[in-house]
Amino acid sequence: MIAENMKEEVQKNSTVRQMFEEGRRRAKLYGEDKVFDFSLGNPSVPAPEEINREIIRLVQESDSLKLHGYMSNAGYEDVRKQVADSLNRRFDTHFTENNIIMTTGAAGAINIIFKTLLNPEEEVIIFAPYFMEYRAYVKNHKAVPVIVPPDTETFQPNLEAFEKAITPRTKALLLNSPNNPTGVVYSEETIIKIAGILKQKQEEFGTEIYIVSDEPYRELVYDDVKVPFVTRYYDNTAVCYSFSKSLSLPGERIGYLVIPNEFCDYEQVFAAASIAIRIMGYMNAPSLMQKVIGNCIDLETDIEVYDRNRKILYNGLKELGFECVKPEGAFYLFMKSPMESDFEFAEKAKEHNILIVPGTSFTCPGYLRISYCVSEATIRNSLIEFKKLAQELNLI
Repeated sequence: MIAENMKEEVQKNSTVRQMFEEGRRRAKLYGEDKVFDFSLGNPSVPAPEEINREIIRLVQESDSLKLHGYMSNAGYEDVRKQVADSLNRRFDTHFTENNIIMTTGAAGAINIIFKTLLNPEEEVIIFAPYFMEYRAYVKNHKAVPVIVPPDTETFQPNLEAFEKAITPRTKALLLNSPNNPTGVVYSEETIIKIAGILKQKQEEFGTEIYIVSDEPYRELVYDDVKVPFVTRYYDNTAVCYSFSKSLSLPGERIGYLVIPNEFCDYEQVFAAASIAIRIMGYMNAPSLMQKVIGNCIDLETDIEVYDRNRKILYNGLKELGFECVKPEGAFYLFMKSPMESDFEFAEKAKEHNILIVPGTSFTCPGYLRISYCVSEATIRNSLIEFKKLAQELNLI
């Protein structure tokens, strides 16, 4: 018999994954070109070719025992320095290898810092809409997720509700910008206001409140939008990063955690996080991919493909009468449901082999997430079916 706390997780499962499996089933029935699967944020742009060449070079030229062996829990020192130097060049920070822990993606980084910081029943604030696994990550450490409802006008964080949500038990704010599922980038003004509220509440309650900034989409931004680097605005900020999206390496599970010197009790926190990575069973980030990332740290994927898809999809849906949030980053578009129930509309869309994820899954009922990291042909052909949908619903 499985654990009681897993029964609920099995029952609700990930809506995104269910949609993904449904897409595969329909593709076999109708053909891949007749199914428009917008469910999963799986990069459609290949990793830079230099990545593959570096993997081959390392395997052929390195001492195999050293390349595939254990290292410090925090990761290879030289790789951590390469990560720190890259961040310093781009964001005018002053990190060293002693501020970086290599991790199994951003999810690993989030769980490591939560394991380090959270006591049972302490609270973690999350802005809705949010990546659905966040709630589970908080509960992994017996803490309590506190959800701030969205501002559906701008999808910038609802700061009035945020301030009211902070209590003496608040331990952290889990922040995600560019945001999954909306594609919105939290502005510098927003980050400054969040930092101001947290500083005031720390003083009011005599506690330390941390920002855990989840940033896997940081490099995927459009129209010259800038993503504020949060450590520059608030000292108690840990940054969680993954190369899954920026270098199209989701299956390699490689990322890092940044803990700045300014972080309260930095030395103790860094030491505890380095131990947490071991006792949680990760041991260390994959050795080969650490070396690959270190030597390819400043590579970029061509996001022009995503930008083109974004424009075609957004403009096409608007012309058909659908209401959408214009994405500034990531590769998701958040659309308002033209039916009262987002689940009913998602089912209606399936009749046209369009697979999209209800916003209820992201704690934002009445909206749907469309992941446009697909081929341009999929986008263009789907708009023919979206037009039929719009006609059926009298939008045009």
